[in-house]
Amino acid sequence: MPRFYDPEEPGDPPVPEKLRKPAEPQEELPLRTGRVHIPARQRGMDLTALGHLALHLPHGLASTAVVFALSCLVGAVTGLAWWVPLGCWALSGALVFSRPCERLLARWLLRLRYPAPEEERKLRPVWREVAGRAGVDANGYQLWVEESEEINALAAAGHIVSVTSHSLASLAPAQLGGVLAHELGHHTRGHAWASLLSLWYALPARLTRRLVLRLASRVERPSGNAAVLSAVVVAVVLLVLATATYGLIFLPLATPYLVAAVSRRAELRADEHAAGLGFAAHLLAVLNAEHDRQQTRRTTPDAVMVRLLDSRPDVHTRMHRLQAHLDRGRR
Repeated sequence: MPRFYDPEEPGDPPVPEKLRKPAEPQEELPLRTGRVHIPARQRGMDLTALGHLALHLPHGLASTAVVFALSCLVGAVTGLAWWVPLGCWALSGALVFSRPCERLLARWLLRLRYPAPEEERKLRPVWREVAGRAGVDANGYQLWVEESEEINALAAAGHIVSVTSHSLASLAPAQLGGVLAHELGHHTRGHAWASLLSLWYALPARLTRRLVLRLASRVERPSGNAAVLSAVVVAVVLLVLATATYGLIFLPLATPYLVAAVSRRAELRADEHAAGLGFAAHLLAVLNAEHDRQQTRRTTPDAVMVRLLDSRPDVHTRMHRLQAHLDRGRR
């Protein structure tokens, strides 16, 4: 589920001077009055959302096979038609986007809460301004708060937008608007719902995998000769399958890296959305402040493979793109 900020390791290189001292943006956010034009189409799907769904398609097919097997087993025991459980599972994806299910998701899985009255008085006007600039119905989303000492935000499911309590307490209205505009970009470009849908339909396959691994860990290890024979058989089978599929059988090994790359691109797309609404300077200020705060704790930088699995781009890339947007606007 897309978040605004992913704290970097403090051992990362310093931010270039050009990005460290952006032009001071206005902290107050002028609120519009009067009517707001809301187009009929408020949501879409960009290439990153489509790529996320495509990369999780094998997990969905594996889950379908698992549910189909369970449906046949239930049908054999109870006499129920196999397509009834399978059909209910296939349609359940729409159910998770209903408002009651989203409230359960927000409260029990994401550990969010409703805004307190004083938080509501600050959050609601800023959100209405952000939604108005984007031409989106502000009442179509649910605002939540996460108890955290970090400056962060979250877009989840189809209608959930949350910010941390520290963000509400410390950010100026315009900076808070930039963070909210970033999360709105995840919703309007399809990132949030694509992420939840992929997670939901991959769940049966992932649970089955965990069960198989747990059962396998309890099986006694074979003797030396049996282990060698098993390894040879597995190697031959993999070689045959790789030849027959032109190597596509190994594609799942690269899937985590591809998914992470798509997620990083989605974060940059959300930044572009916020910048297009006039929040580039405010996002730049927030990212710069958070990076400085994280630099107070020193640790060893992550390895290359770990960074390739990171679902969020480094702060230098985000700040560079936001600064480029500001430079284009000054020409």
